[in-house]
Amino acid sequence: MPGELHIRHAEAADYQNLIERVDDWWGGRTMRAMLPRLFFAHFQPTSFVAERGGGGVGFLCGFVSQTAPETAYVHFVGVDPAERGVGVGQALYARFVVAARALGCREVHAVTAPTNPASIAFHRRLGFEALPGDAATDDGMPYTEGYDGPGEDRVRFRLGLFAQTRT
Repeated sequence: MPGELHIRHAEAADYQNLIERVDDWWGGRTMRAMLPRLFFAHFQPTSFVAERGGGGVGFLCGFVSQTAPETAYVHFVGVDPAERGVGVGQALYARFVVAARALGCREVHAVTAPTNPASIAFHRRLGFEALPGDAATDDGMPYTEGYDGPGEDRVRFRLGLFAQTRT
């Protein structure tokens, strides 16, 4: 990829550019509803934008749990398909982990669909462990049925921050 990758905190001004592209990054699947502006306005210390050549090529929106302040949560990550496989997602997660540790978090949680093997493999490569669920995929990956509502099953992941991590 030409140009150096730069990761910075998200800003409110980033929202419009990214929201206009996010559905295209998912092959036309409607994802806009998963990415509210509030992450770019109110969660800047734990949300990041990846840029290359002055343009946004990825983002990560996350936060520290108010209920369990030792836990940070990755809400949504997106990477331009032209930038996948070259470390953009890994760099975004690494930056988030640094921020979470600095805020006193001891673990990071994330979820993905059990029908998304690329995301499952990505999280496992980063060192995340799959948490127990009430069902399992054909290859044994545990997931929780209806985790995000009816028909919205999720694999739940956890990464301990004070153990050896691969971020």
